[in-house]
Amino acid sequence: MRSAKDFFRPLAVGAPTPLTQVPARPSRVIHFFDPSNPKMAAKVPGMVGTVDVLLGNLEDAVKADRKEAARAGLVEIAKATDFGANTQLWTRINALDSPWALDDLTTLVTEIGDKLDVVMVPKVQGAEDIHYVDRLLAQLEAKAGLTRPILVHAILETARGMVNVEEICGASPRMQGLSLGPADLAADRRMKTTRVGGGHPGYLVRTDPVDGDVQGERATAQQDLWHYTIARMVDACAMHGIYPYYGPFGDIQDVVACEDQFRNAFLLGCVGTWSLHPVQIEIAKRVFSPSAEDVAHARRVVAAMGDGTGAVMLDGKMEDDASLKQCLVIVELAERLSQTDPALAELYAVEPAAQEG
Repeated sequence: MRSAKDFFRPLAVGAPTPLTQVPARPSRVIHFFDPSNPKMAAKVPGMVGTVDVLLGNLEDAVKADRKEAARAGLVEIAKATDFGANTQLWTRINALDSPWALDDLTTLVTEIGDKLDVVMVPKVQGAEDIHYVDRLLAQLEAKAGLTRPILVHAILETARGMVNVEEICGASPRMQGLSLGPADLAADRRMKTTRVGGGHPGYLVRTDPVDGDVQGERATAQQDLWHYTIARMVDACAMHGIYPYYGPFGDIQDVVACEDQFRNAFLLGCVGTWSLHPVQIEIAKRVFSPSAEDVAHARRVVAAMGDGTGAVMLDGKMEDDASLKQCLVIVELAERLSQTDPALAELYAVEPAAQEG
């Protein structure tokens, strides 16, 4: 067990000092691309500024015989691209028990560590996985002469990882956040679904029978398979001051269900999601940005509450200090997004009624 006094000390001589607080940078959409695919790679420079995060994927969806090409491709892309101030560069390395993970880290940190913001680690089982990556990154950062630490993002893809979620979140000051990996997690839990995220028509509740007629017409409502998992992930992240994300939604064509799943995650506390196809980018940006109406209402409550004590009546509803805290979440998010998104800055600066007119 590490002493609390040592938690924010570098784990290698010459490594940068760990951060005491995770930067609150917009990351509504983490757009995945395959660096070994020339067509995808050619589109990366044009996407800078249009998405919050561009992630060079080295793991799933990259075949074994393309792993080295993907790694080399990401190095080439990073060196040739100016990502500016508003787009982060992340990567998802291969699983820590794979033949490629060590080379992924040693190559990327020493070659493009100055460009890399976050390393996403798949199939994290417990704090021991984060401790391994933490120490290795510190040694590589020192070797490369980096002046800022690279952060770590873990994917929850196993039942063991889910059980250990709190200790994973608190394992290192490098921890930036967590993402839900629904497909691998479903398999590890032995869930009976072949879908990548989203709901399932068989997971439902049904109203009681009328007059005892169990075969009669009865309304049903589909339930959310991932509600518990996302809520627990959000709590663990909030406890440790890091950020929760929904992961992939595999049905690219069903943009309606995709938006529903993203919105569920947003309302539960997630700050962003993955994008597997360009069609999901605008959905994610829209869903993970508060509406103009919500921002306007939140500002009214903040203004009405004054010093934040007591209670007021606004539009026939009681607002008190708890309401104020909720509204500050919306206002602070709107202000943060407005700093990097001119369209949102304009939208949030105008009252909804004025926009409609």
